[in-house]
Amino acid sequence: MINKKFNNLPYRPCVGIVLFNKNNQVFIGRRNNFGRQAWQFPQGGINSGEEPEAAALRELEEETNIKTVRIVDRTKEWLYYDYPPTTSVQSFAGNYRGQKQIWFAMRFFGNEDEIDLGGWSAEFDDWKWTSLRSTITMIIEFKKNVYERVVSRFSYLEKEIDPNLRN
Repeated sequence: MINKKFNNLPYRPCVGIVLFNKNNQVFIGRRNNFGRQAWQFPQGGINSGEEPEAAALRELEEETNIKTVRIVDRTKEWLYYDYPPTTSVQSFAGNYRGQKQIWFAMRFFGNEDEIDLGGWSAEFDDWKWTSLRSTITMIIEFKKNVYERVVSRFSYLEKEIDPNLRN
């Protein structure tokens, strides 16, 4: 049973990034702290006074070292998910009920040697390129609703041919 205190907690303002490569596959990282099969897109908090676009670029660089990108789309509305109560207590000392996120679609036009997960203290311990739709089956259960909406919102980009990325 979820207690009333949990229901009254605010949502943490965050961004999420769907990063497409030149083959229209997306970057997904395996989380260090949710078990061997917990994959997700890069995401993270928006600092006080920070614009969502700046937060998305900063978070992507912090988690992957990727800088060679262009923002191509974003959600207009916040997408919400609740943490399981035990996760909320462990991750954010019970300060947040969950996350509200603005999602960005970006194009990666660098080389894969730019990707560096940051070693032992990194959020991700592995990464891969995969189809956008396949990410729904890899994501931790409490985030699936948001991922379904993100996949639906940005699915048109899987078919798009970017003349700046093709030879």
